[in-house]
This record gives sequence, C-alpha cells and structure tokens, in this order.
Amino acid sequence: MENNILKLLFITVLILNFSQLKAQETRQIDEGTLTEKEKVSNWYNDNEVDINILFNYYNQDGDHSPVTGGIGTEELQSGAMKIMVSIPLDSVSILNISTLANVYSSASTDNIDTNVSSASSEDLRLQMDVGYTKKIGAQQSYTLRASGSTESDYVSKSIGGSWSIDSNDRNRQFGIDVQAFFDHWVPIFPEELRGTDNTLIPTNKRKSYSVGFNFSQVINKKLQLLFSTEIVYQRGLLSTPFHRVYFQSEELPKIERLPNEKLKFPLGLRVNYFLNDYIILRAYYRHYSDDFGVNAHTASLEVPIKVNSFFSVYPFYRWHTQTAAKYFSGYKEHAISENFYTSDYDLSAIDSYKVGLGIHYTPVWGIGRFKFLSKKKITVFKGIDLRIAKYARSDGLDAFMISTNFAFTME
Repeated sequence: MENNILKLLFITVLILNFSQLKAQETRQIDEGTLTEKEKVSNWYNDNEVDINILFNYYNQDGDHSPVTGGIGTEELQSGAMKIMVSIPLDSVSILNISTLANVYSSASTDNIDTNVSSASSEDLRLQMDVGYTKKIGAQQSYTLRASGSTESDYVSKSIGGSWSIDSNDRNRQFGIDVQAFFDHWVPIFPEELRGTDNTLIPTNKRKSYSVGFNFSQVINKKLQLLFSTEIVYQRGLLSTPFHRVYFQSEELPKIERLPNEKLKFPLGLRVNYFLNDYIILRAYYRHYSDDFGVNAHTASLEVPIKVNSFFSVYPFYRWHTQTAAKYFSGYKEHAISENFYTSDYDLSAIDSYKVGLGIHYTPVWGIGRFKFLSKKKITVFKGIDLRIAKYARSDGLDAFMISTNFAFTME
C-alpha cells in the first residue's frame, strides 16, 4: 500500500509539470486565432488556465461479498487523486485534460485465493480523459472526448461527444450526448476453479454504447428544470469471473454467469429553486430500469446556504431503492438448473441512503497568489471544497467518504 501511495505522489508531480508545459505551449501556438471573439467574449476568460485537484478517501465494510458467494467481508479502503486542467486554446475553444490515480486495498478480493495479502488484495487504477469543446456562434457548442483507464486485470477505452444548442433568449437548451466504451479483461478466477470447465467464458471483452438527451428550461428567475434520459446497450462479458456462486445441492461453487447483452433506461429530472439570496434548493429524481429486472428510484436534495460572499455550506441527502435482478439469489439459494446466476448484493432488492455536509470557501481575491513552475504566470489559489458523507445500505453495508477540491487559476 505504501509503495502505491508513493507511485500516486510521483504521478501527480509529473501531471502538474506536464499540464503547465502544455498550457504554455498551447497559448504560444494559438495566439491570434480569435475569430469569433465578439460573439462569445463572455463565455470564459481565455487568458486563464483552471486547475482543480481533488482527493477522495472511501472506506466501507459489510458481510455480503460476491467474491465468496454472497457471504464474507466487504471491507475496502480506497484513496484517489484527480487533476482536472482546462486550457483555453482561443476565445471559442477549450482543451480539458483530467487524470485519475486510484489506490485501493480490499479484503474482499483478497479472498479470490487462499494466499492472504496476495496481489489481489490491492490495486492501482490509472485513468486519463481528454476533451475538446468549441463554441459555434452564440448559441451552439460541441465537445469531443476520449479516455482510457487501466488496472492490473482490466483495460478500458472510450470515445464520445456531445452537442447543445441554446434558444435565442438563453432560457432553453437542448443537448445530445453519445459515448462508446471498449473494455478488455485478463480474467481472474477463484483458486479452486482454475483449469476446470467452470471457468469457460464466451469472451473477455465488453462493448457499451449510450445515447443521451437533455433539455433544460428556465421557468422564471427562481426556478430552473433539467430533463435527461439515456439508452445504454452493453454486449460481452457482463459478469465478474472471480465472483463465486454457491448452489443448494452442490458444495463446489461456480463462477457468476449473466447474459451477454443488457439494456438500461435511466430517466432524470433536476430542479433548482432559488429560495432567496442565501438559500438554493437543488432536487433530483431518477428512475432506472434494465432488462435484468432491476427497477430503481433515486431522490436527492442539496441545500446550499450562503453564509457570506465567500463561504457557504450545503447539507445533502440521497435516498435509493431498487428491486432485485431476476438472476439474483443469496448464498446457497440458487438451483443448479438455472442458466444465469449471481449472488452480488448490488443486484439485490435494497434500500440505501447517503447523508453529508459540504463546505465551500472561495474568497473574492483567492486564498493566495504565487508563482509555480513559471516566472511569467501567477497561480491563484481560488478556493476549497470539502464534502463528508455517510452511506448505508439495508443489506448491512456501511461506508464513509471524504473528498476535497482545491481550485487554482493560472493567469
């Protein structure tokens, strides 16, 4: 774990240096190409590079691990660092780069084999996303993006894009978003099943495609609405090869098996209501269904409270309920005659909630100003966000999470 943390810090230094150099190079190359500056001069400040550095710590425990067939520890600790950089190329286009390094230690996955504290007990995930956004005239914009992530047994690549258009009065916006993921596994199987027919899988790849639509409307000075919907199609390996499933009349387990196709249908509504100069109500509702038989409802409320011009707090609450997938049963509850089976409690009938508090601190002139890696640019430490939350599920899983966001601007 200590070695992975050192790797994480080393990667962070490299990313910060790379981001700063690329920001300087981009401004030198694209200076003087401001072809539509008059139309969109208020879109953003094209002299500033925005940098956000996020840290997240997550800790959970429970006793329904799918690695051991729906029983056993779900203890997990995860630490992540994400760096997001927005680089203006000219007055109408932005380059966005984000990198993520996630180190986790899991007692659950350590039970894939009997070698306690084996390589499966911890892992490092790296991810990079690159996006290009351009404004077209005064009302339209589009984004192109690509990303990739890797773990010890998993590689994922994605491409996507979006397009949006505003009404003449800027009170309405319609958008389309498309995304494609291409995932590849190096399969890991439970120790006692390796080399048997139980580990035969049709493919070690998965493809996911999604098309989303959103429509926002300003009702009046206080009320704004956003509707969103999406269709997601997945094909390939949808089960996890190291998840065990135990049957009523068998002692030896089998690996989890699920259909190789899946359709998902989420539908959401977001409502922002400006109660007064100090309080905003941000409500969200989402309905989800898929052809595995899961139907879910999620509702959340966040209430930012402005204490003064640079300090605010925002308590939040999220509630979720779902039905079980038709392929789910608990430990030793499956019949051997079933074609598809899982004991992953993520697919069970559960209720959950998350409650927490956020703090937002952004002084007008920033927290501090200094020079970093460049004698020509001033870096402004703009503000800090802190979020603390507790998560609990009806199957006994509990989690605690804390995250921070440090915002900087390079002028």
